[in-house]
Amino acid sequence: MKEIIKRLVETNSPSGREEKIREVIIELIKDYIDDYRIDSLGNLIAHKKGGEMKILFDAHMDEIGFVASYIDDSGFVRIEPVGGITPQILPSTRIMFESGVIGTIWFEAEELDKRIENLKNLTFDNIYVDIGAKSREEALSKISIGEMANFHREFVDYGNRLLSKAMDDRIGCSILIQVIRELKNIRNDLYFVFATQEEVGLVGARTACFSVEPQIGIAIDVTGTGFRDTPKGLKRIPMKLGDGPAIKIQDRSLVADKRINDYIVKLASELNIPYQYEVLPYGGTDGGVIQTTKEGIPTSVISIPTRYLHSQSEIVDYIDVLSCVKLVKGIAERGILI
Repeated sequence: MKEIIKRLVETNSPSGREEKIREVIIELIKDYIDDYRIDSLGNLIAHKKGGEMKILFDAHMDEIGFVASYIDDSGFVRIEPVGGITPQILPSTRIMFESGVIGTIWFEAEELDKRIENLKNLTFDNIYVDIGAKSREEALSKISIGEMANFHREFVDYGNRLLSKAMDDRIGCSILIQVIRELKNIRNDLYFVFATQEEVGLVGARTACFSVEPQIGIAIDVTGTGFRDTPKGLKRIPMKLGDGPAIKIQDRSLVADKRINDYIVKLASELNIPYQYEVLPYGGTDGGVIQTTKEGIPTSVISIPTRYLHSQSEIVDYIDVLSCVKLVKGIAERGILI
């Protein structure tokens, strides 16, 4: 499964530019599903035929990134974030544009004694990208205004820990791909949605769920870690790498359906799968829009605890990932009675 993860995280596809990652996913699942389609927003909707209960599993295939907004006379590129990115983590970070051009991010600092202050107060107003161009004309020969970019980082395998850009949410996509490839006894009508544009407003899942009309929805995504996981981590976040997948109670986008959560906990106990609970004081997932589709869809989220979210160096625990595969496979094969 690590090869699947590596291939997905190293594929560059920011929000709104999911074509490359979608083609990779199709290649990996096409021999294990009954049919698939691509809707008008670019969502990949894979179908495995089964019984009467229609269950939707969702993971978003986009990643955070950047877009070129302006190039000055000296060839330096101004960028805007695509998704939530903290400016302070960016200086000296390398990014790759769609054309393959690699640049490094730096920031304006006219006065030496104010450089640290400028770094603390960093915004996208004073960030620029150096692509090695000497002029605007040379820069425009390399990239174009409106061109997207991603963090330029490779996948690192520590053994039980995995490091890369785009774990959010290629790790969720990897889990669904592995589940699809392992499924044997199908009792339910299963839909696997690889959604677009989650990072800019939960866009793709909204329309995909409207089309599928499931009876149950489960999103697979990442969650942050806190004081139990890293030195002086956030005090309000108890999730920890290695303690198993996290069953979401709530975040800023939804309060998860208790009936589904109770079933997931019961199933995890039966399968000897470790789990933890997720109460997240920020953020949201596709689950937030799945549950409000049409007349309402009972929905929950299973999350993979992840260090350093929305950075170029996100870390997950591989045992958590394998446990989540086992749990999602159990849900898919047995169904959910609520």
